[in-house]
Formats: sequence, structure tokens, C-alpha cells
Amino acid sequence: MKRKSMKPRSIVWDHFSKFIDDMGIQKGKCNYCEKEFYCDPKKNGTSTLKHHMSACIKNSHSVTTRQSQLSLQPLSSSTQEGGGNYQLGMLSSWHFDQDVARRKLAKMIIIDELPFMFVEGEGFKEWVECIQPKFRIPSRWTISRDFYDLYLEERKKLKSYFQKCSQRICITTDTWTSLQRINYMCITAHYIDDNWILHKKILNFCPIGSHKGDDIGMAIESCLLNWGIKRVFTMTVNNASSNDVAVTYLKKKINENIEAVKRVREAVRYVRQSPARLQKFKSCCEMEGIQSKCHLSLDVSTRWNSTYLMLRTAKKFENAFDRFATIDPCFKFDLVSGKECDDVPDSLDWDYIRKIVDFLGHFYDLTLKISGSRYVTSNIFFDEISSVDCLLQEWKIRDDLTLANMGEKMKVKFDKYWGDPNKMNKLIYIAVVMDPRYKMEFMGFALSAVYGNGKGLDLTDKIKSAVYELFDEYKTMFANENANINDGHAHSIAIENLDEER
Repeated sequence: MKRKSMKPRSIVWDHFSKFIDDMGIQKGKCNYCEKEFYCDPKKNGTSTLKHHMSACIKNSHSVTTRQSQLSLQPLSSSTQEGGGNYQLGMLSSWHFDQDVARRKLAKMIIIDELPFMFVEGEGFKEWVECIQPKFRIPSRWTISRDFYDLYLEERKKLKSYFQKCSQRICITTDTWTSLQRINYMCITAHYIDDNWILHKKILNFCPIGSHKGDDIGMAIESCLLNWGIKRVFTMTVNNASSNDVAVTYLKKKINENIEAVKRVREAVRYVRQSPARLQKFKSCCEMEGIQSKCHLSLDVSTRWNSTYLMLRTAKKFENAFDRFATIDPCFKFDLVSGKECDDVPDSLDWDYIRKIVDFLGHFYDLTLKISGSRYVTSNIFFDEISSVDCLLQEWKIRDDLTLANMGEKMKVKFDKYWGDPNKMNKLIYIAVVMDPRYKMEFMGFALSAVYGNGKGLDLTDKIKSAVYELFDEYKTMFANENANINDGHAHSIAIENLDEER
């Protein structure tokens, strides 16, 4: 069966005629000035035709679109002294734009909830031809693509607003099953802007695997991560029992950054309190096949590196803690009745602990590296500072909401000390220049990557000037010392010569 030929989509074919010349090459002829242009779709395209269409002098459409037209827009009505009414308006310029008209058409169909087929109705075509013959009506497939482009643009604006605003956002959600037995969920955000205007925005309308609480909770969490929403004030759901599980899941995910560490700390404290418990815990390790030379250690809660070492060791014994909870009934009772945590560590807690250990591990290794006393460290300061900046930039855009929030807060703290390069001691940079592995070329590249091309290049020039000034100072100092040595040597030679003459 022969495939049905498609109508050309480009607007240029309203002003050009397509033909094949004697050499078998596809060309397009202007309908106004009859100039010919190559337009093979694989070699040339239609860009040249578009440029000529707007520049062709004989094209009456292009002549009218070059000039703006005056438009009087009525604003309000007022009463004259004689009792009559007259219109107050604003005079403005106007010109036809195909892209703007298509965008407004797509917005009209969305607001009025019209079907896609509306643009292909005969009545609509006649009306458009009457008011604006130059408007090329898109097909229902084209208008559907315009809908999606409009959605992406509005989504980008709203996401940017959520990331910059300081207001907390309220979430409402509901799930249902369609006649086709497909489970759907809708998530809506409610917030008040700076002008105290209440807004309601649908964040997600998607199918979900089931109505189970865990699936609902993970779907809501994924939606919040995609939108970058970090300040949730309330979450409103119906009285379904699965929503209780979903809300519990979300509460734990939002608050786990503190509670998970507390639960692991209290679990380690309980095991280390007596030799009998420690021996029982070792037997749990043997039953789980855990072989490690590390031992559980308590931490100092005000020292992050101490907490990191405690968590790094404890995560290796996750299965041992789970088995210990089953054979020691007092373990769970002691933690539940404790003041700092309300349960034993579960799988979600350990997942978060692994992320925390991975996050803090970079800073712990950095601290050890630059704190060395048996080797030179000044030449690695800037390299390590740049590595931390890149690491925090990466963590800020992580999918995990908690870790992204942590990375953002640490980036603010980082910028307080290292964000302004003009406030940093230039000896940090000069030490890198003196390192034969890096030199000045590396400094220019690294500074541009961290602070941008403008600040980076300007700071590179300042560092280069500082290096030259430092070199000139040492040169002058050693030149004077050499001159004194040479003068003293010449004086001694002169004395010897005088003695010989005598």
C-alpha cells in the first residue's frame, strides 16, 4: 500500500512553488519575484527561503509586517458633562506575529477546555480568515505540541519560584481507580505569594502502581524532589488507612536527617553499656557472618568527625543490630522509652546513614590531608577548596531532597568563608603557582571554573602581578647580598695587591 503523502509543514510553501530543474535538483521559486533557490530537504533546507520571504520587496505580506500598526485599546467608560458616555483608551503599536498568535491560541484552548479538533473546525477557519488572513492555522497535532511546550515553560517558571521563595507550601493529594482499572494520583500545591494571594497549582497527575501507603508516599516524595520543594507546611489527605502509612513514610523521610543519627547513636550506646551485651552483639555478628576489625565506638555529638567515625563503623553491623533486636527484648524497650529517639534503627534509617557517611567521608579525608605535619600542605589548599566547591554544587542538585538541602546549606556556609576570592589570602594561590604540577595555567582554569570567567580571569591577573612583585622583591634582596659579597671580595683583593707592591 502506497504511503499517503504529507502536506508540507513549513510556512514558506505558502509563498514558494516547489519544482525539479533539468539537473534533477529540487528548487523553490518565489511566487512574487520568481527567484529560484535550492531547497533539497537533505542538503539545503528552507532557511534561505525564509530569509528571502521576509526580504522580498514584491511580497506584499512582508511589506505590511515590517511596520507596526496603531491600536486603540479601551480601558474604561466615563460620563461627559452633557450626560453622554465616552471611552477612555490607550494608544499602542501592534504588528502581527505568527508565533505569538499560535501561543495565544494554545492558551485559549487550555483555559476554555476546548478539544484539539477545534482548530480544524470550518467555522473557526472562516472566522480566522476574516479577521487575520495571514495567520496560518496549525493542525491538532501541532497544537498538541504547543501545549507541551507551554507546559514546560510554565513548569520552569513555577519550579524557579519554589526554589527561591521562603513561604511554606501546603500539599493535597487524592487517588482513585479508573474504569480501565488504572490507579491515578493527583498532587496539588497551595501557597500564598508575596502579595498575599492564594494560588493552587497541580504539580502531578500520574498513574501509580497501587493504593498501598508506601507506593503513595514514594510517588509524593518523587514529585517533591522533581519540583525542588523543600518547605512543606501541611499535607491533606482523606481518611483511607493507606494514607496513614504514606504520611508516616513522608514524615520519616523529612525528619530522618536528625532522628536516624540519634537512633543509631542510642543503639550503639545500649550495646556498649555492659560487657554482656557486647558479647551477645558479637555472637550476632558471627551468626550474620560479619567479619570486621572495627569495633563500635561512641561519639561526641558536638564534633562531626567523631559522629562520622561512629556512623562509618555502625553501618557495617546493620544486620547484627537487626538480629540483636530479636534476641534481646530489652533492646527495643530501652530505646522506645529513651528521651532522644523513639524506635530502633530500621532500613530507612540505615539507607540514610549510608548517604551521610558517603557525604561526610569526603570532608573527613580532606581534613586529614590538609592537617598533615610531615609534608608540605600549602600547595594543596586551593585544589582541595575547589574540590569541596564542586562537591557541594553536585550535591545541591541531587535527587534526594534531604541531601540536596544539606548540600545547599553547606554551600551557604562555604561561600561565607571562601565565596569571595578577594578576601582570601593570595599566598594560597601563589603556593599553587609554585607547584610544578599546576603552575599559572592551572590557576587560570580553576579560578574560572569556580568563580566564573569574569572574576576568574581578573583574579588570575592579580595573582600574576603578585607573583612578579614577590619575585622582584627577592631579586632585589639577593642582588644586594651578592653585591656586598662581591664588594668585600674585591676589597680583599685590593689589599693583597697593595701588600705585594710594598
